Amino acid sequence: MNDIRKTQEQVIFSAVKEVSDDETARKIIFGEGEMVPKEDNPTWVKNTMKRLELHFDDKAVKSIRMKCQCGYGMDEKLHFLNELIESSTDMDGFANQEKARAAGLSCLNGELFLQFAFCPCPMLADVSYLETNAWCQCTTGYSKVLFEKAFGCKVDVELLKSVKMGDEICLMKIIPRKSVWPRKKENREVSK
Repeated sequence: MNDIRKTQEQVIFSAVKEVSDDETARKIIFGEGEMVPKEDNPTWVKNTMKRLELHFDDKAVKSIRMKCQCGYGMDEKLHFLNELIESSTDMDGFANQEKARAAGLSCLNGELFLQFAFCPCPMLADVSYLETNAWCQCTTGYSKVLFEKAFGCKVDVELLKSVKMGDEICLMKIIPRKSVWPRKKENREVSK
């Protein structure tokens, strides 16, 4: 695995800089002062989120973290979702296919949910507990990008549960802003 920490430092720096400046981004990533010791990954994750939350309100923190999604495996997951979409006629049929359920998808009253029984983030492998969901918002950003490509429309994503915050699962609600079915030819071309 490449240096995930370095990648995370770079994406968080860029996302913070986009809404502020280089100095603020550096303070959030590396802390303040000349003699800041190198933090191990679990400490760095927690301290970086604390620094981020001290500089920005909750809405900005979520927006910044959503832009920090890694994009790992996006093409394969998009291909998988497109196969599910093509073989279904509505959200219930999409999410209740055996392959979809095995991947953590479900549909309840027409609403789409995605869950994981474990935290898939390699940066959190050695983190036992997070006090806030700030770090976890990157997965909402990843899911937003993925499902927007697959569905061919804007999508909102809400993080409902997080294993690293003490929940039994990670759970997100995926909310397409437009009807995904019936599939129009241009939607299929957009999602390919």
